[in-house]
Amino acid sequence: MNLSSRPNILWLSIEDTSPRFGCYGDPVARTPNIDRLAAGGCRFPNAFCTAGVCAPSRSAIITGMYQTSIGTHHMRTTHRNRNTPEMPTPYSAVLPTYVKTFTEYLRSAGYYCTNNSKTDYQFTPPITAWDDNSKEGHWRNRADGQPFFSVFNPTVTHESGMWDRDNRPLKTNPDEVELPPYLPDTPKARAALARHYDNLEITDARVGALLTELEEDGLMDNTIIFLWSDHGEGLPRGKRWPYDAGIRIPLIVRWHGHLAEGSVSDQLVSLIDLGPTVLSLCDVPAPKHLQGQPFLGPDKVEREYIYATRDRYDESYDMMRAVRDKQYKYIRNYYPEKPYLLWIPYRNRHPVMQEMWRLHAEGKLEGDQLVMFQSTRPAEELYDVENDKYELNNLAEDAAHANVLERMRNALVQWQSDFGDMGEIPEDQMVARWYPDGTQPKTAAPIFIPINASHPGREPAQDNGEWDAPLLLQLHCSTQGASIAYTIEEGEDAHWLLYSEPLRIPKGKTTVRTKAIRIGYEESSENSLTLTIS
Repeated sequence: MNLSSRPNILWLSIEDTSPRFGCYGDPVARTPNIDRLAAGGCRFPNAFCTAGVCAPSRSAIITGMYQTSIGTHHMRTTHRNRNTPEMPTPYSAVLPTYVKTFTEYLRSAGYYCTNNSKTDYQFTPPITAWDDNSKEGHWRNRADGQPFFSVFNPTVTHESGMWDRDNRPLKTNPDEVELPPYLPDTPKARAALARHYDNLEITDARVGALLTELEEDGLMDNTIIFLWSDHGEGLPRGKRWPYDAGIRIPLIVRWHGHLAEGSVSDQLVSLIDLGPTVLSLCDVPAPKHLQGQPFLGPDKVEREYIYATRDRYDESYDMMRAVRDKQYKYIRNYYPEKPYLLWIPYRNRHPVMQEMWRLHAEGKLEGDQLVMFQSTRPAEELYDVENDKYELNNLAEDAAHANVLERMRNALVQWQSDFGDMGEIPEDQMVARWYPDGTQPKTAAPIFIPINASHPGREPAQDNGEWDAPLLLQLHCSTQGASIAYTIEEGEDAHWLLYSEPLRIPKGKTTVRTKAIRIGYEESSENSLTLTIS
């Protein structure tokens, strides 16, 4: 495919959001721009993330690899935990040497890649991942005729947006919202959910502004637009959990001329499929180690199952694994002796969680509202999610569902066998393997290999000097799996390019600056070389 004929890609990545949009049938939602996007494209109601919390989920999205396969499954690795400093944090997960952010493959193919601006990958974003990773990141900054992949991350719907921190008046009527039956129905709980609807309206306006910019630039029809959330909404038993409230997410795709307007696809989609799908649609070959699969286009693969995990989230260790098809969900609890509600201080700031603890202490919760207060867990959970959308009737011990239980159990075991599960390795041992002496390893600085008739690439350049034309400059880094960035610009605001082939040095004087990074390692020091071509 010719570079100029390749499609542009726009990702609208929202946070902590279940499908509470008008186009999904929610009568309370005020989402006209998102609804307009859905009316012009396809809605995927069976879309799911790989973990019900942001950083593990986003690590799977950006790498196309399950978080449990690459060691990014514990929530909050790059932050020091002030409540429990004995934990092996902070650390950047050290990925296998061959694993990159999938955006590097797009950049190598000539795409201009921007992220505005949330990352949260469980590792420091490598400089090679994006042309621009900042609040100014925008497709409008690309070169003329260059195709783009641009990501925008409105963050207003984050869980913390449900906290009443600024006494902002509610636009949504709390009496009109619908709480799940396992949550207490109190004014404080209703107000929190109403605040979420208000924040969804703000996000919708941001989506509308970006769509308007696309239209102004004449790019609407040759840009494939994806709208999705990193995981489900921030209500208790939603975010952080492998129940549908935590992993079922909205997914809308507008692909002019290819997806019917206002269509709905019931195929199973996992967010780990986003990267491989983009590579396929952009005609960029995808490495075979990617664990997601295209869900659109000529390389489309239909899923039979999606998979989700839960591990250490903030202060508390846990381990749950889940597999789901269109009708059933199977969950394995690796710590059945533990209660459901472990100590997570950040979660306890949520007003609905505060209501739950208050009413439980007063002995006023009853029925389904007590489901999260069980002091132990079943070793296995099985739900008919088609007929039990809140996952309250565990069928794991129902003889009538024994065959389903066995099938789903085997599907989970096969997935773990195929892709590995680093949740079986204690976190401190995993980190010790990455940081053998307790310090983060550092990427080696790149070296310069000049190649021309007089210098056939046998030795690196020892210093600056004069060279005969024509001259190619090869860059080399001795750290296995490292990516190299380079620029010929000066200053801190220089645009760093991804090195993928020898540089052709023009006549005159040129200074090339380089640095390298392997994901999980410290970035190398910078090297520079000034060449004068006569």
